[in-house]
Formats: sequence, structure tokens, C-alpha cells
Amino acid sequence: MKKLILSIFALFYFSNADDLKPFENLKGTLNIAGGTAHIASEKEAMKNIMEKYPDINMTIAGGGTGVGIKQVTEGLVDIANAGRAPKKDEIERGNLQGFIFAMDGIAVIVNNNLDAKNLTTEQLVDIFTGKVKSFSELGLNGGKINLYVRDASSGTMEVFTSEGIKKAQLSQDAKVVASNAAMKTAILSDKNGIGFISFGTVDDSVKAICIDDKCPSIETILSGDYHISRGLYMVTKGEPKPLAQAFINYMKSDSGAAITNKLGLIPYQK
Repeated sequence: MKKLILSIFALFYFSNADDLKPFENLKGTLNIAGGTAHIASEKEAMKNIMEKYPDINMTIAGGGTGVGIKQVTEGLVDIANAGRAPKKDEIERGNLQGFIFAMDGIAVIVNNNLDAKNLTTEQLVDIFTGKVKSFSELGLNGGKINLYVRDASSGTMEVFTSEGIKKAQLSQDAKVVASNAAMKTAILSDKNGIGFISFGTVDDSVKAICIDDKCPSIETILSGDYHISRGLYMVTKGEPKPLAQAFINYMKSDSGAAITNKLGLIPYQK
């Protein structure tokens, strides 16, 4: 993934009521679906908007990047959440436009009881291709490795495959889970599990480990030192309609950035 060059910004913002003014003369419904890394931030933004303007209704669903892209292309939703930029063929097929509002890392996670703190990229490749089958082969305290991955439509999956394991062929023994939340639940319940989630969804229920001695953090993702990272996009079919445009602008405003930052993502306001 090409590194995005970001300007330096403060990590803490004050919410600005003026950021909601563009919704003042709008009404109707905005439907969003797709990547799950976006959901927490966008739900909070929607709450702020709908509380102030009850004539506006907003809905959000997951399903993964591929699902969102398909639905916005077919006109079933107004915005697709995508954990990557739209591909050339998708842009041409659906006349799609992508708007980035945040940066995110893909954190490799294990059960808190595993003594792993750092893996090399080579070890990560060996684990997820099935070459290494037990944590004990790496000098760790675990047993047979249980792999957890996302489905093929997931932007998180695509970035992890490309940047995390350098497009190596995944083991067919890997178990597929449907979302960041499902991945955390799986790893929490499996002392020998390993998977990956959006950095913005990492919490104390699982352990995020370092790769090549670079740990995922706002600073390392922003600088590019932690290389398993991506932009989070909102994608529309053609020019955004007024309500969709207002929502995109709000997510890139100071108020939107405050929400994004609070929930563990890195605001992108260009």
C-alpha cells in the first residue's frame, strides 16, 4: 500500500456545533453499508446529527467492503464503507468515487494468555500459510496454532494479505469470521488463536502484537513505520447526493475528527 502523506494535526479536537449546520435544511434517509471498521465512528456521528435534526434518518450495516461496494454500485445504499480505495474496475463499473476520512492499522492479535509480543514478517507468513503449525515452534508457550481470517470481501482481509503476509497463499485450515467483533470474540475464546482486526477496535480483551519490532499505534501508523495500514473510505455512486455529501463533510470536520480519534482511528481531513 502506498503510504499516504498526511499533514501533522493535533490528536484532540473540540466538537464544533457549526459542523452540523449543513444538515439544517436537509431531510430524508441516508443508508450506509460495508466495512465494519467504520461503524463505531459513523454511528456516533449519526447520533449527533439525528438528535439535532429529527427529519433526518440514517442507517448503517456491516457486511464487509465487498458487500458495501456491490450495494452502492447497485444503488441499494447511498454510501459504501470500504477498507481500501475502490479498484479501477469497480470505479468503471459503478462510476464510483471514494472519500478517505481516516487512517487505520491492521493489528495482529492473539489471546492474552499467549506470551507472544513480537513476530517478524517471515514468522507471520509462516504462521498464516501453515508452514509453522504450533506456537512452540517459535519458542512460545502455546500449542497448535488456530488461524482466524476474514472473508474474501473484507477490506481488512485484503490489506492484511497484501501488506501483512506479502500476498502469500493462506492456509486452507484458517477459520473465517465475519467482522472485527467476531474476530475478537474468537481470539478471546481460543488460547491458541491468532487473527487480525482494525487497530481502532483493539481493546483489553485481546493482545495486539508488534511486527518486526514495530507496534501498532497512532504514531507508527501515521509515520508508516507500522506498515500494515490503510485508508478508510466512504464510496458513492457518482457525485454524492446532498445528504451523503453533508455526512462525508461532517466526518472530515473537526467534530468528525474528534469522534474518529476518540474511537482509535486517525483522522484524515484533507
